[in-house]
Amino acid sequence: MTTISDFTAATLQGEERELSAYAGQVALVVNTASKCGFTPQFEGLEALYGQFKEDGFVVLGFPSNQFKQELADAEDIGDFCQANYGVTFPMFAKVDVNGKHAHPLFSWLKKEAPTPLGKAVKWNFTKFLVGRDGRVIRRYGSNTEPADIADDVRAALAA
Repeated sequence: MTTISDFTAATLQGEERELSAYAGQVALVVNTASKCGFTPQFEGLEALYGQFKEDGFVVLGFPSNQFKQELADAEDIGDFCQANYGVTFPMFAKVDVNGKHAHPLFSWLKKEAPTPLGKAVKWNFTKFLVGRDGRVIRRYGSNTEPADIADDVRAALAA
């Protein structure tokens, strides 16, 4: 059985990180973009992270330029997220979330939590809630505000 711990991803600093580093935590995996109408959700994601991180919750941000709304380089992305939204949760290097070059993590997430319209990530700020066991609990669309996920995070932490 595949879990989030079976994957690795490069951080914004270019270091390869095993996602098993987050084993036993509840994770919210989000494809992000710096120049999107949903970009202000960074503030809500950071608030959610701050609210629950001491309980074993982490937000994992994965910038993607597949919708043509991300900055060019990792340093600019990191600076933007920190300066504008005070992001302290882990951010990773840009990835593809769809297509033949999709990061294996997103291929797995989409397979585990397809939408009624299919598996593809439709837009930036699609969110996947992963339980302490490393399995996908639920998928949320771009319109779902981070605050609206708080009850599901609380339930996952209590499970």
